[in-house]
Amino acid sequence: MQKNRLEAFSDGVFAIIITIMVLEIKAPAGGEMSDLMKLWPVFLSYIMSFVFLAIYWNNHHHMIHATNRVSGGVLWANTHLLFWLSLVPVMTAWMGEHHFTPLTVGVYGAVLLLSVVAYKVLQENIIKQEGRDSAFARTLGKDVKGKLSLISYAIAIVLSPFSSATSLAIYLVVAAMWFVPDRRMERILPGAE
Repeated sequence: MQKNRLEAFSDGVFAIIITIMVLEIKAPAGGEMSDLMKLWPVFLSYIMSFVFLAIYWNNHHHMIHATNRVSGGVLWANTHLLFWLSLVPVMTAWMGEHHFTPLTVGVYGAVLLLSVVAYKVLQENIIKQEGRDSAFARTLGKDVKGKLSLISYAIAIVLSPFSSATSLAIYLVVAAMWFVPDRRMERILPGAE
């Protein structure tokens, strides 16, 4: 399969996920500022999830461009990633509507953790296909940020029953760590200097 078909399909799923997420935000019941302020948890959870999805889309884009071909294993690993990301709108709405209760924050973190696991499975399938000595594998290196993300999410999930705020802060630190696109992949993209 050509990798541009995988990328087009994935881009479409990312767009649908974001669209579903924004449609979950309901207009305030009244026309006063106090009515608008009641939506702050919903809007905050939306912003956080939008940033996470934008980070995934950006890094997914670079990873697929750095790949020479797409195997069946890569297709299934990509579908696995999209499955976990497709749960983000539900968790976002649940967490925002219930004002960041410990359970909602913990389950949201579990979806983030499983998304990272799925992303790493996709990376491993690409490395298996491209070879351990490929430019992709060498560029990825030890993937310290990926491993740190996994550990951070696991810690945040464990802490969520005790402090939702701490868990949310950890999620935001992980997002900040990934906010700048992964320059390692940009270096091996066709046409990169």
